[in-house]
Amino acid sequence: MIFHISKSSDPYFNLALEEVFLRERDDDVFMLWQNDKTIVVGKNQNTLAEIDSDYVKENGIRVVRRITGGGAVYHDLGNLNFSFITKHTGEWNENFYRFAEPVIRALQKLGVRAELSGRNDIVASGRKVSGNAQTVVNGRILHHGTLLLNTDVEVLSKALIPDEDKIKSKGIKSVSSRVGNISDIAGKCVKPLEICELILCEVKSLYNAKMYELTESDMILATKLRDEKYATWAWNYGYSPKYTFTKKKRFSAGGINVMLSVEDGKISCAKIYGDFFGMLDVSDIENALCGVSHCEADIKNILENFNLTDYFGKITKDEVLEVLV
Repeated sequence: MIFHISKSSDPYFNLALEEVFLRERDDDVFMLWQNDKTIVVGKNQNTLAEIDSDYVKENGIRVVRRITGGGAVYHDLGNLNFSFITKHTGEWNENFYRFAEPVIRALQKLGVRAELSGRNDIVASGRKVSGNAQTVVNGRILHHGTLLLNTDVEVLSKALIPDEDKIKSKGIKSVSSRVGNISDIAGKCVKPLEICELILCEVKSLYNAKMYELTESDMILATKLRDEKYATWAWNYGYSPKYTFTKKKRFSAGGINVMLSVEDGKISCAKIYGDFFGMLDVSDIENALCGVSHCEADIKNILENFNLTDYFGKITKDEVLEVLV
């Protein structure tokens, strides 16, 4: 087994690198990595149904979809992520303990009594400190998990609570869990470097793992995959299952209520209601929105084609846009 510690905190790059290790190498791989202020949603989830999109935007939190199932999680630099990539034995939901064992042993060395619980969690003192997920590609299994050390739980709780009246989706929903930081449970500040060294010690002992530095080829492949997949709206939002989107806001010049049907990331039907004053019929805008990606940039481009004063009176373009995304 080889091990690699990512020097990047870019979530798009780290998930791309993980997939490169999964698809392009034959070695067993162990990887440690951190993301700065990121929500990572499961492959089968509807992104907008998992997050508070306004809060995420206001606080510069990035959003990325992973290739494994399960629920949405929040990452920051108080969180450490680990990945195992090995040959698949043939069983789906391969024994989670095999991959969680080095992490549990490392936590025990800190005096934290951790154990595997339920389908895919590591818990300590009754609180979830790690969520895990798996997928199989071309006979190789990817198992990865989080490890909450000093994560900002207040940001986590705000970023991952959507307005359930806004999004109606058939995507896989996250399961609410009582999460906790390892530092709080240990009664001392546990820094990423400290737990990183403890986990590596266990991995080296169990798997005789050797350090691996990225090659130029690794960097080229990971950067290309980052730019063409993980950093794109199409993967992170457009891949979401079919959903309906409703949003209403009141402004000084009147209120707007929007209802959208979205399929494959594109608006299939749009309805706009409100008590605003306009001379022209908003059906012109509704029709123009059909077939457009449900993302701010593309909707903004459509609105540029209209003199919105004719449709919404004194409600501004930015205010109209605010209700549509």
